Amino acid sequence: LARRLAEVGAREVFTVPGDFNLTLLDELEAEQPSGGGVRLVGCCNELNAAYAADGYARARDGGVGACAVTFTVGGLSAINAVAGAFSENLPVICIVGGPNSNDYGSNRILHHTIGIPDFTQELRCFQNVTCYQAVVNNLEDAHEQIDTAISTALKESKPVYISISCNLPSIPHPTFSRHPVPFFLSPRLSNQMNLEAAVETAAAFLNKSVKPVLVGGPKMRVAKACEAFVELADACGYPVAVMPSAKGLVPEHHSRFIGTYWGAVSTPFCAEIVESADAYLFAGPIFNDYSSVGYSLLLKKEKAIIVQPDRVVIGNGPAFGCVLMKDFLHALATRLKKNTAAYDNYSRIFVPQGEPLSSEPGEPLRVNILFKHIQKMLSGSSAVIAETGDSWFNCQKLKLPEGCGYEFQMQYGSIGWSVGATLGYAQAAKDKRVISFIGDGSFQVTAQEVSTMLRWEQNNIIFLINNGGYTIEVEIHDGPYNIIKNWNYTGVVEAFHNGEGKCYTAKVRTEEELKKAIEASLGPNKDSLCFIEVLTSSTIALMAPMHARTPMAENKTATAQQRALTVRRSPRFLGSFPAFRNANAGSTKSSGVNPTAPQTDTKSP
Repeated sequence: LARRLAEVGAREVFTVPGDFNLTLLDELEAEQPSGGGVRLVGCCNELNAAYAADGYARARDGGVGACAVTFTVGGLSAINAVAGAFSENLPVICIVGGPNSNDYGSNRILHHTIGIPDFTQELRCFQNVTCYQAVVNNLEDAHEQIDTAISTALKESKPVYISISCNLPSIPHPTFSRHPVPFFLSPRLSNQMNLEAAVETAAAFLNKSVKPVLVGGPKMRVAKACEAFVELADACGYPVAVMPSAKGLVPEHHSRFIGTYWGAVSTPFCAEIVESADAYLFAGPIFNDYSSVGYSLLLKKEKAIIVQPDRVVIGNGPAFGCVLMKDFLHALATRLKKNTAAYDNYSRIFVPQGEPLSSEPGEPLRVNILFKHIQKMLSGSSAVIAETGDSWFNCQKLKLPEGCGYEFQMQYGSIGWSVGATLGYAQAAKDKRVISFIGDGSFQVTAQEVSTMLRWEQNNIIFLINNGGYTIEVEIHDGPYNIIKNWNYTGVVEAFHNGEGKCYTAKVRTEEELKKAIEASLGPNKDSLCFIEVLTSSTIALMAPMHARTPMAENKTATAQQRALTVRRSPRFLGSFPAFRNANAGSTKSSGVNPTAPQTDTKSP
């Protein structure tokens, strides 16, 4: 197992010990990386260990992440993160120390279970969030089960579950007397006749259009088609946009990159170009309620070419199966006529955004000022990780320099994901400095893993955006449950540090303080873990009455100015979201179409 993990790139395994996996951890620890094995990275809890495996898998092209936990109490703690990896198409290998092989079929009740003599509860739970499950309770076929599980994770780009009976790891067996034979995974191939037909039909469709555009989606990662997409963009001259969950997969320094297509909250001028096009090619899209802004995108199915990892659909039909995305995009690049009409239109309407005015001395920090300085920090040796919530929208506005990584979990949207993911990403990408943006509500879910970052001497920069609660939920539907206990966040991190390792903390309230903190993190503390708590102008106003546990607009002890600050203008997209519509008894009728679903009426509103 250790050698197979190392072979596929999971050279570090994120672990939490428990009595069912202790011997397994001994054996994994014995197989050091220098000998073709792995290194164990101990985490504070199983949820964070699996989040770290998620981040580790993201940091490498085609990468694999792995975590090792104990039976049921560990596995069911990790399962939320494994479900997130499943939704994001990441090959995470979740290894569980299972019951003694002699206990199977014995009708015994074991600890760490729910008190019934059935050991399949954990397995049945994982069947819903993994693409393969292996229960190893026999050495004779252990190697086959392990190989099948890992190879399936690679082929499907999804998590797998491997349970290993706790008494087996230390038992010698002839099967494991030598290094395993190197993996040979049969490559997936396109059906050549279907590929040629798909390319011919798509080329005819696009070449007759007047102003076509390209839009990249998140499944380009799974299809390993990012380079082929750029090759197509170079060849055809179309403007290039990305869906929000694909940010970072397309180089933003490309000469015809026009930004993020996200309906009403798109990059300025991007939605106008995409939605006015007479043809658009979407490569690897996911049209969920988040990415489609509550299914309100103004797209028509008959204008769309939808390219999935192994399938192409052109307009309302035809559809071509067994066609790999990278093969299709590569071949299509040779068949398209150069057409810059849509990009010429973009150039005519585009107006560069100005920078926000600098703050007055002592003026409370504004969010736009914060991200103006963040933008200047980014380089090709950076990687940005954005937590679910407010950070999604602010980080989408960042312009990524060439080589700068970018990750967030849009499909699953689990708050707290980014802390563990930062740990895992930084362990895998030693050449990058990870810059994470985390809200205070999310941080309180998984804060402990900052101690593991310190233990492993990571030099991440964490911006803790202290919003005084769950701001994104307030925007959807306000209530006392969105207010949380304020922490001394820099004090928490200093307690984790406890004098061991390198750590820098700062609490900033003004632009001047922010500049000093950034200079310190990039200069004398460039080798330290840097934790910068940011209190913006709206946060400072909210701080005083937070203990009241009452929505600010109704808080009788708050000043009029403080209450006014909470009468927030809801972002334009929120009225389209199901949760917001239901909470406010609004219309449930979508204002647009989903180009991936059967349509009964495809007229634009």
